[in-house]
Amino acid sequence: MTPDEVGRYAESLPRVKRKGTESRPAWYVRDRLVARLQEPDVLVVRVPMSRRESLLEAYPDSFGVPPRMESHHKVEAYLDRASAQAVRTAIDLAWEMQQP
Repeated sequence: MTPDEVGRYAESLPRVKRKGTESRPAWYVRDRLVARLQEPDVLVVRVPMSRRESLLEAYPDSFGVPPRMESHHKVEAYLDRASAQAVRTAIDLAWEMQQP
């Protein structure tokens, strides 16, 4: 999945707005992070802790949690090898977290 595809998908969800910069775009719902392009092929996605482990187990080649993110509601998606479905699933989880 490319960063442009990530952006198109994220922005297709209700109330998601793009922020950030050209090189590091980010997508938010009501000023709460959904996803942010950390590097050209690494997307940080905010996911519920209660669902993070199952996401990692379902898509082990697509996601990782570096030590600096272990205590945060986040995963890294490796866009150069992640399946599009895996990335969309993570973005959906992030978007659901922002719903009232």
